[in-house]
Amino acid sequence: MAVPLTDSEKRKQISVRGIAGLGDVAEVRKSFNRHLHFTLVKDRNVATPRDYFFALAHTVRDHLVGRWIRTQQYYYEKDPKRIYYLSLEFYMGRTLQNTMVNLGLQNACDEAIYQLGLDLEELEEIEEDAGLGNGGLGRLAACFLDSMATLGLAAYGYGIRYEFGIFNQKIINGWQVEEADDWLRYGNPWEKARPEYMLPVHFYGRVEHTADGVKWLDTQVVLAMPYDTPVPGYKNNTVNTMRLWSAKAPNDFNLQEFNVGDYIQAVLDRNLAENISRVLYPNDNFFEGKELRLKQEYFVVAATLQDIIRRFKSSKFGCRDPVRTSFETFPDKVAIQLNDTHPALSIPELMRILVDVEKVDWDKAWEITKKTCAYTNHTVLPEALERWPVSMFEKLLPRHLEIIYAVNQKHLDNVAAMFPGDVDRLRRMSVIEEGDCKRINMANLCVIGSHAVNGVARIHSEIVKNSVFKDFYELEPEKFQNKTNGITPRRWLLLCNPGLAEVIVEKIGEDFLTDLSQLKKLLPLINDEAFIRDVAKIKQENKLKFSAFLEQEYKVKINPFSMFDVHVKRIHEYKRQLLNCLHIITLYNRIRKDPGKSFVPRTVMIGGKAAPGYHMAKMIIKLVTSIGNVVNQDPVVGDRLKVIFLENYRVSFAEKVIPSADLSQQISTAGTEASGTGNMKFMLNGALTIGTMDGANVEMAEEAGEENLFIFGMRVEDVEAMDKKGYNAKDYYDRIPELKQVIDQISSGFFSPKDPDCFKDIVNMLMYHDRFKVFADYEAYIECQAKVDQLYRNPKEWTKKVIKNIACSGKFSSDRTITEYAREIWGVEPSDVKIPPPNIPRE
Repeated sequence: MAVPLTDSEKRKQISVRGIAGLGDVAEVRKSFNRHLHFTLVKDRNVATPRDYFFALAHTVRDHLVGRWIRTQQYYYEKDPKRIYYLSLEFYMGRTLQNTMVNLGLQNACDEAIYQLGLDLEELEEIEEDAGLGNGGLGRLAACFLDSMATLGLAAYGYGIRYEFGIFNQKIINGWQVEEADDWLRYGNPWEKARPEYMLPVHFYGRVEHTADGVKWLDTQVVLAMPYDTPVPGYKNNTVNTMRLWSAKAPNDFNLQEFNVGDYIQAVLDRNLAENISRVLYPNDNFFEGKELRLKQEYFVVAATLQDIIRRFKSSKFGCRDPVRTSFETFPDKVAIQLNDTHPALSIPELMRILVDVEKVDWDKAWEITKKTCAYTNHTVLPEALERWPVSMFEKLLPRHLEIIYAVNQKHLDNVAAMFPGDVDRLRRMSVIEEGDCKRINMANLCVIGSHAVNGVARIHSEIVKNSVFKDFYELEPEKFQNKTNGITPRRWLLLCNPGLAEVIVEKIGEDFLTDLSQLKKLLPLINDEAFIRDVAKIKQENKLKFSAFLEQEYKVKINPFSMFDVHVKRIHEYKRQLLNCLHIITLYNRIRKDPGKSFVPRTVMIGGKAAPGYHMAKMIIKLVTSIGNVVNQDPVVGDRLKVIFLENYRVSFAEKVIPSADLSQQISTAGTEASGTGNMKFMLNGALTIGTMDGANVEMAEEAGEENLFIFGMRVEDVEAMDKKGYNAKDYYDRIPELKQVIDQISSGFFSPKDPDCFKDIVNMLMYHDRFKVFADYEAYIECQAKVDQLYRNPKEWTKKVIKNIACSGKFSSDRTITEYAREIWGVEPSDVKIPPPNIPRE
C-alpha cells in the first residue's frame, strides 16, 4: 500500500488553489522575508509563529492594495450606482486564507512557506476570527460581501468596528462561561484607519423650529473614525470595501466652558463616548431595549449616511455637472439595503438630512427615501422585533422622533382613506404603539419607508405577507419579495473542503465556483462507482482530520468511523436542541435495554453559544454536557454512542466541522427558522439533512427531492392547527412510554446525580409552556432517525444520496441571491468585467 500523502503534499496537488509558478513563489518568499525583517529589526531577533503569520498576512495584503486602489478608481471613473449594505453585524471569521483563495495565491504561498521550513496551516491557525456577529444574520452579510465583489458590483458594507466581538465560550463544569473577545490585541493586518474621513455624530439636544427651517441644537458630539477592510472578489481583480466605524471622543469632550476645574475627570469621561463601539450585543433573535444599543444603531446610520452623501456629491460627474447638487438622481445612484431593522434609523436620518440640511421639500424627500431604501426581514419571532420606548427616543434623538411622528401621520391618513372606519387596522399599522409605554415599531417603519421588503426563504416570505405584515401586504402587495439566502462557495467549499472541491473540478472543471448551478453536471455521476468511492473517501479523510483536531485541542477521543451527527447553531428553544437531546437519551436507553443488538455507532456533536442572559439556553448546554458525562462513561455503550459539546463554535470552527459531518440537524419548529444557512453549508459539503419543513429546508427538499433528505414532523399548517386546538404536552408524555422514560430520567436527576433538581426548569417548560412543541414532533423524529441509521448501514446508497444533494445545492449560492437583489431590488446588473490587474498599465 502506498504511503499516504501528507497534508502539505495533498494541498499542492489541488489545482484550484492556483498555479505555483516559480516566479510567484520567489516573489512571495522575497516579500515574506522583507516583512519579517522589518518586524524583527524593530525589537527582537527571534521570530515567533505570530511574527511569521503577520509577515505572511502583510505579503498577501501587498497583492490586494493595487487591485483595491484600482477598483475604487474604476468606480470613480465609471460612476455606477452604488450599493450600501448596512448591518450591525459582519461575522467575517478569518481573512488570510480567503484572500489567498480569491487572489489565486494559495499554492504559491503554500510552496514559498514550505520552502522556508514553515507550515501554512499552522500559520493560518494563529489568526483571530473577526467575530463581529452573532450567527446567521452577521454571517449572511459576510457571504453577501464576497458575492457582491465577485459579481463586480460597486458595493460597500457599512457597520461598527466592535472592540470586543462575540464572547469566547468556555465550558466549566458543564456550564457556559463567557470571556471577552479581545480580537484586536495583536493588531489587525487587514484594516486601514482613515482618519481623514472622520465624521461627527450628534446625540441628545433639543429641536428649534425657526423661520429658515428646523435646527437640532445643543447636541453631544461623538466622532466616527472609519476603518476600511478590503473585500476581494474571486479572481476578477475587484476589491470592494467594508467600512467599519469606531467611536472617538472629540478633543474638547467635557471640557466646554461650563466645566471649570476637573480636567482629569473630563479626560477620563471620554470613555463614555467611546463605549459606543466597545462591544457587540450578544443576542440572537432577541430584542433588548438598551440605550447603548440604540446609540450604536444611530451611530452607524448617521456616519454612513454622511459618507454616502459625500460620495454622491463628489463623484466624478458632480465636479462639472450641476445635477449632483440636486437629489433628484439620488435613488439612481444609491441603493441602501437594511439588514433587519437594526439600521432602520436610516429612514428618518435620510429624511432629516434632505429636509433640514439640504432643504428638499418633504414629499420629494419622502419619495427619494423610499426609492433608496429596501428592508430585509430576518425573523417572525415576536420577542425579536425592535420596539423602542418613545421616551428614550425623545431624549436621545428628538428630531428623529418628530420625523417619525410626521411620517406615521401621513401613512395613517393614507390607510384611513383606503379603509375608512377600520380603527383596528390603523392601530396595527401604526409605527407608534400606544399603551402603558408608548413604543416605536421599527419593522413597521421599515416597511413604510422602503420600496422593497423581502423575506429570506420562500416559506418565510409567505409568512411575512400572510401574517407578520399582512395589513401592509394588502395595502402594497408589489413591495413584497422573496430572496432565498445563500452562502459563498469560495469559503464554504473551496476553502474549507479542498478535497471535495478537487474531485468535483476533475469531473466538471472549475467554472462552478462562480456559477454553482453547474453542480447539476454531477447528476450523471450518481451511479459512477469511482466517483462514489472518491466522495466517500474524502468524507472519511475529513472525519479523520476532525477527529485528530478534537483530540489535540479538546482531549476528546472519538470513533472516526461512527456517524458524525452534527447540530451546530446558536442555542435557542426554537432551534430545538432539546429534541436532539431526547433522541440521544432514547438511543442510550435502547442500547442499555438490548446491549447485544447491532447499533449504528454515532458521535453526536452539539455546539453553539447561548446569549449570556438567556437562562433556558444555558440550561440546555448544561443538559447536553451532563448527558455526555453519563453516556460517554457507560461501559455498556462503548463507542456506539458518544455525545460531545463543541466548545466556542465560531466561523473558523464551522470550517472544520462542516466538511466532516455525515448528518446535519435542522429541526426547528415549522414556521420559526426564517431560512437557515448552516443547512446549505452541510448540503454542499456532503452531509445529509434531517429536518423539518422550515426555512430553506423546504427549498433544499424541492431541489434534491424530498426522498433525498430525512424530512419529518409537523408542517406550518399542522402547527397553526395545533395552536388553534391547543398543544398539550402531557398527552404525549402519557401516551409514549419511551418519551415518559426520558423525561422522568431528566427530572429525577439521572443525568445530574449531585443536583437532582438541576433540570426542573427544562422539564417544567417542556411539560407546561413549550411554545415550540418539542413533544409533538418526538415520535416522527425518532422514526426518522431510525431511517437515517438504516441508510447509513448501506454506505454506497448513502453516498449516492450525498452526491445527489451536492449536485442539487447550486441554488444556494449567495451569488444567485445577490444577482436577484441586484436585478429586482437595486436595479443594477452584475458584471463579469475583469478589472485589469495592477501590473497592466491603464489605457
